[in-house]
Amino acid sequence: MTNTFTGDSVAELFIGAVMLAKSGDKVSPRGMATREVFDVNMTLTQPRARLLYAPPARILNPAFAVAETVWHLAGTDAPWIYGYNERLRQYADDGILQGAYGPRMRNWGGKVDQLHRVVEILKDDPDSRRALIQLYDPARDTAGHKDVPCTLGFRFHLRAGRLHMSTTMRGQDVWIGLPYDLFFFTTLHELVAGWLDAELGEYHHHVSSLHIYERDLDRADGLTDVVASPLVPELTTPWESFDELLGRVEARAETGHPGWDSMAETMCSYRLWKDGMREEAWRVADAIEGPLGEALTAWYGELTCRTGTSAAQAAAGTR
Repeated sequence: MTNTFTGDSVAELFIGAVMLAKSGDKVSPRGMATREVFDVNMTLTQPRARLLYAPPARILNPAFAVAETVWHLAGTDAPWIYGYNERLRQYADDGILQGAYGPRMRNWGGKVDQLHRVVEILKDDPDSRRALIQLYDPARDTAGHKDVPCTLGFRFHLRAGRLHMSTTMRGQDVWIGLPYDLFFFTTLHELVAGWLDAELGEYHHHVSSLHIYERDLDRADGLTDVVASPLVPELTTPWESFDELLGRVEARAETGHPGWDSMAETMCSYRLWKDGMREEAWRVADAIEGPLGEALTAWYGELTCRTGTSAAQAAAGTR
């Protein structure tokens, strides 16, 4: 099986990546039994086809995908993200995820908004090769904290009016992490293209160690043919009001932008679910148009139907 493949949607990349990882060599980093393949390259031709739905084997929590994306883009490491995925707490030091992408991307060293600089660089020199965002920080990430970024950084190339984006990762858990990561990465890609008034080009994903934990192999064996991911609503929005918009989405308030409103409504519905207001959560989810609403109702169905899952665990909404 080749280590380089292309798909029109995240669903196609996911299937290819899972099948590839399952064929990998056995290794046990930090004592965890894993199958691993080196040096994998994926290309996504339609970055807006970013939401995976692969029942019955793999059903995502779209509210966490949305919340994590907003959290990263806002440049924060605030603990409100745990309200969408309690399992993240196990990677925190003193309650904080030290490897959070947001502060590194939006406020590197307390000085540089790397996201803004990417836009400035490409507006000044559209052919530049210097438009990049660095996430891995050896000064911090060799200190021994629990959360070390898997993502090394992003690169952007504007060619013939199309913006292409490349991500480089030191490692990628294909079963749990890949679908959520691609949701955020391709959202970032779309936004930068919009700020440059460019067409959305190809998304490239480079992984040094693509792996699957052996604990997930049984579920991966149940993966069947998956319908191609649908295009999600457009998210392009002016840079000048971007941070204000993110604040409104975090607060689960209306934004006046259809795509971002669906994001805010997804987060709102899920918070209702976790607060025990299940009927209201279902009602809000049913009213969300497009792929996010469909995915959220599927997630609620998954939580409801899981055997041996307590109400408290269902409310936690594990990944």
